[in-house]
Parts: sequence; structure tokens; C-alpha cells
Amino acid sequence: MKGTFKRTLVTAALPYANGKIHLGHLAGAYLPADIYARYLRSRKREVAFICGSDEHGVPITITAEQEGVTPQAVVDRYHSLNRTAFDRFGMSFDNYSRTSLPLHHETAAGFFRNFLDRGILTEKTEDQLFDEEAGMFLPDRYVEGTCPVCKNPDARGDQCEKCGTFLNPRELIDPRSKISGKKPSVRATTHWYFPLGKYQKRLEEYIRDADKRDGWKQNVLQYCQGWFKEGLQDRAVTRDLDWGVKIPLPGFEKKVLYVWFDAVLGYISGTREWAAREGDPDGWKKFWHDPSTKYVAFIGKDNVVFHCIVFPAMLMAWNDANPGEPFILPENVPANEFLNFESQKFSKSRGWGIDVDEFLDLFPADSLRYALTMILPESRDADFTWREFQARHNNELADILGNFINRTVTFAHRHFEGRVPDGGGSTPAAVLREIGGAGKKAAAAWERYSFKDGMLEVMNLARYANKYFNDAEPWKTVKTDSGAAASTIACCLNLARALAIYIEPVLPFTAKRIWDILRLPGDPSAAGWESASSGLMPAGHPVGSPEIIFTKIENTVIEERMNSLPGATGDGDPAGAAQTPHIALDDFKKVSLRVAKVLAAERVPKSEKLLKIRISLGDSERQVVAGIAKHYEPEALVGRKIVVVANLKPAKLMGEISEGMILAASDESGNLTILTVSEDIVEGSIVK
Repeated sequence: MKGTFKRTLVTAALPYANGKIHLGHLAGAYLPADIYARYLRSRKREVAFICGSDEHGVPITITAEQEGVTPQAVVDRYHSLNRTAFDRFGMSFDNYSRTSLPLHHETAAGFFRNFLDRGILTEKTEDQLFDEEAGMFLPDRYVEGTCPVCKNPDARGDQCEKCGTFLNPRELIDPRSKISGKKPSVRATTHWYFPLGKYQKRLEEYIRDADKRDGWKQNVLQYCQGWFKEGLQDRAVTRDLDWGVKIPLPGFEKKVLYVWFDAVLGYISGTREWAAREGDPDGWKKFWHDPSTKYVAFIGKDNVVFHCIVFPAMLMAWNDANPGEPFILPENVPANEFLNFESQKFSKSRGWGIDVDEFLDLFPADSLRYALTMILPESRDADFTWREFQARHNNELADILGNFINRTVTFAHRHFEGRVPDGGGSTPAAVLREIGGAGKKAAAAWERYSFKDGMLEVMNLARYANKYFNDAEPWKTVKTDSGAAASTIACCLNLARALAIYIEPVLPFTAKRIWDILRLPGDPSAAGWESASSGLMPAGHPVGSPEIIFTKIENTVIEERMNSLPGATGDGDPAGAAQTPHIALDDFKKVSLRVAKVLAAERVPKSEKLLKIRISLGDSERQVVAGIAKHYEPEALVGRKIVVVANLKPAKLMGEISEGMILAASDESGNLTILTVSEDIVEGSIVK
């Protein structure tokens, strides 16, 4: 079907409505999705861009209990806050829906009833923890206790944050309820299960075929292969909670649909809501049932299993009974890696990071959109730093793009009465080739979801425009050859118009501002991508007054932001005190650093980061699990001599025991290098 699609459905992962959107969320799914949707509209393609708030699940109820309010109050507040933040950031959703709407409950309950009536779901009874005082079964995050692996006394029922081990609540030592603080009992409860394993072969074929057509990211393919290798298992569809989509069955009044089941269906209900609002209640069907629609689902990597395996399996199950009007499956799921903030993970509890609304109170949305675009974690984790943000704003947006627009418009007003001068008939063919070539290269990159590369091509056109202006020297020719100066400025004004069209997917506010300065009707997207090299402004067309489009950000402003972070030293170090505290020599002597030889290495199933490595310390062998899979192929490590922390307490990562830590160095760009030693040094040697 590649190249024959009539329209495109674009979705972005539904954010939980229990907290504010931060920069990591934008880089993960929302900015890439918006760039893609805006680009498609500029290419005059039919698009529906759907998102919305995920308003069910345990995180919502926990937040409500912590604040002493109802879950509805929580989701109402954060839905409004995040929708406003998205609007300020320039997100161009056709619909930003919410899963608490009756239409969504109807859609999700309809899928459940369909599967139940057709015998797809299986009823199972199992033992779960129960809070006698609160009178309720406890979902995993409502249970805390001691981790059975590292003995962390505050491990959650789903995962120990200290050692990373994934847990079942009943595995915890001395479990306690987060509701009453009491030790829970064990009771039997009944739930419905979806047979995910039944669809494994079809899912493998679906992903393989889609990859051949549209080139899926390797990180997504590897993640899926890890799940397939382990074998897909039945997955519970219901949960013991009061908040969520109610189960339409007698005896299940205190159960709701598990959020993994109902949330992905929010894309369908959100499209239905949009179509009805547009006055075409059945219009959603062409986006979900017509095979000539291309569906692209933008997510962060933590949502791969739900969008590449679970959701497609649900749609397959529905389609089996509706062959005449089947749902389409995602043609691609471009999942981004994680974005860190000043080399650390975003953390609400530690106050580490910055929310979108807070950022936009300080700096323009387009400056943030550009900075994030140029560091998008498209293939590996990336890092947002205040210094790099300042440099990109000042050196690229202000000095390259903004400078070219300002100097061109200023010259037109100073020497040609604020109009497009008569440039001798047309823009030179060489310049038109540059414009057209930049458009083709940027389009090719964005068609393959490489948004950094696409924007780089557009900025290269801005660099070319500045060079063209400089090389032509109109400040000289205007005195000696007015015709040549007129031709130069006419050409530069048309370059400004082309740039406005090409930057619009990434810099929508700036693009419209340039468009208005050029006094062009409508907006750049309406003019269309293809008109960048053909819709030239005629001689005599009036041009608005020059403006400073990007005001440079002073060092003092950035230093203030860096010094406001937890652990800042006050000298521009964002977290010096927190990251590098002084330790006593005796503390350092407790660490045993030894030389080890790598005997074998392999990837850890279901993990994109982890390698399982067998090492020799001379007098013994042991296993180490290290998060270096994105930087080293397993076979490339075998035979190397490395440095390890040999007396680290064993930990369990993704089900694998790790008995040490490999030393490595990482630069500001995220490049990682393992510390190695000479082959002459005997394994087991002490590193001092």
C-alpha cells in the first residue's frame, strides 16, 4: 500500500491526567506527531490528528487519595492544565478528547461485550491481596513492602525502584496496604482474561509486513521480538477498582476495565467525537475502516507493548467477526527513546525537570520546539540542557533564521519603499533549485519520521539564504547597480517566503509571523509545501515593517534557571552539589575495583538497554547485567578486559541476577565508552 494512501490517521499516546506535561513527554511522542501532522497538511493530504487524556487507572486514584479529592476532580484539573499547555506549545490536534466521556465508556464497553459474547475472554479465579479494613482488593501500586531481592523496605507492588526488579504484590516481604497501613489478607477474586498468545503468530506477521512497507525503528522491532521470544501470555482485562469503565455484567459491579484495555480505545472514541463535532457522525469510519488510510501511532518507548502488540491483537480479535468492515492496524509506530534533563531523569518527587507551562512562561514556544526537535531521542536517549537550549536559540534561530529575515525586510524598506523590487523578471534558477532541493530533502526525512534530519535541511536553506545575501553584497550594489540590488532583495524575500513554509511544521508561530511580515494572505500551510519554489511574490508587493523575531537569551537568564535546580552550587552548575558530593577516603576504600575479562555476552529479553555479561575475575566467574545494549553489540565485548565494581550487592534486573557493575564514561551527547585496560594486565587485578 506504500504511496497509495488517501488519508492519514495520526495519534499520539494519551497522557495520564494525574500530573503536568513536561519536556520529556513532548520529545517522546507529542512534538514528533505534531511535526508529522503539520507537514502532511502542508502537502495537502487529508489528516486526522487525535489525542486526549487517559483518565482511568491506579495512578489517578492514588493521586486523588493523596489530595483528598475525587478521581473526577483530579482528571478535570489535569485535563484542563495539559490541554492549555499543549495549545500554548502549538499542538495542532484535530481533537483532544478524554477517556472519562460517556462516548468512550460506550466504545470500550462495546469491545468488552463483543469479546465476551464471542467467547474470546476467559474467566479465571486467582488469589490477590485484600485490605480487610478498607474492604477492597489492592491493585499492585496500592501495596508496599520489602523487596525480596535487595531488601528495600519501600518497594512497590509492581516494581522495586531501588533495584529495578519487576514484582508481583504477593512476592513482597511484609506487605502493607497503602490505604490502611495494615497487612493485607489473601482472597480469591475473579477476572476476565484476553488470550494474547493466541494472536502471536499473526502479530509477528503483521509487524514483519508493516516493517517491509514502512521501515519500523529498530528499537521497536527489538522490543517486540523480546516479547515474542518469551511467548505472549493471557492478560487480565478487568481490575478490582471503583474508578474506570464499569463491567456491564451482574456480579462485577466493583470491577472496571483494566486501563491498558480501555486507554488505547480512546483513539477510536476520540475520532468518533471529532467526527460528530464536525457534523459527520459516520466520518470517523473512513479513518478506521478504510484500508486506504495510513495509521501512524506516535508513542514513547514505554508504550511499545500496548501499541505494537496489545492494541493490534484487540483489533484483530474484533476484525475476525467483522470482515466486511475491519479496523485498520498501525502502519507504523515511531517510538522515541527517553529525554533526560541536565543528565538526569525527570523526577516529580525530586523537583528535577521543568513542566511545559512553566517553561512557556519564560521562553517562546518555538524556541522550545526547535531545541527539542534538534535533540529528539529518535534512536537513543537524549539530554536537554539549558546551555544547549540557549546556544540553539541564539546561534541558530536568532543569528541564522531571524537575522536573514530582519536584514532582508530592513533593506527592502530602506531602499525599495517597503515593496518587493522589480528583480528583473524571476528568481534565479540556481536559487529555485536550492529551495526545491531543501524541500525534497526535508520531506524525505519527515516521511521516514526523521524529524531532526528534516529540520536540519530546512536550516541549511536558511544558512544558504544568509550566504546568498552576503555574497551578493546588496549594500554595495545598491550604489553602483540598482538593478542587481533589486534582484538580490526580490530573491531574498522569496527565500523568506519559502522558509516560512518549510519551518511551519516545527516553528508554527514563527512561520505565521514571517508570513504576516510579508503581508501574504492566509498562512504558510494553506499555501502548501509545493508552492515554496513556485508561489513567488510579484514586484510591487508590499512588505511589513522589519521585526526582531528572536531576541537573544542572556547568560544571566540561563544561569538563573540552572541555579534554581535542586543541588545547584550557585555558579551555574545545575546540580554540582547533588551529583558530586564529597566522600571520605575510607568510604572510597570500601569499593573493590577489579579487572575482569568478558567471557560471553547476550541481550536480555524484553529489554532494549540491558546486556547479560559473563565475566572472569581470575579466581571466579560471575554474571553482570549492564545497560549498554544501545552502545555495544554483545559479540564486540567478548575477550575485552574491563573494570568492574566487584563488591556490589547483587541485584535482580529484568529477572537476571547482576553481581557487579561495569565502569563506563558518558559524554554530554550520551555517547558511552566502557573503560578497558591493557591485555597484559591479569584478570582479577585490583584497580587503585
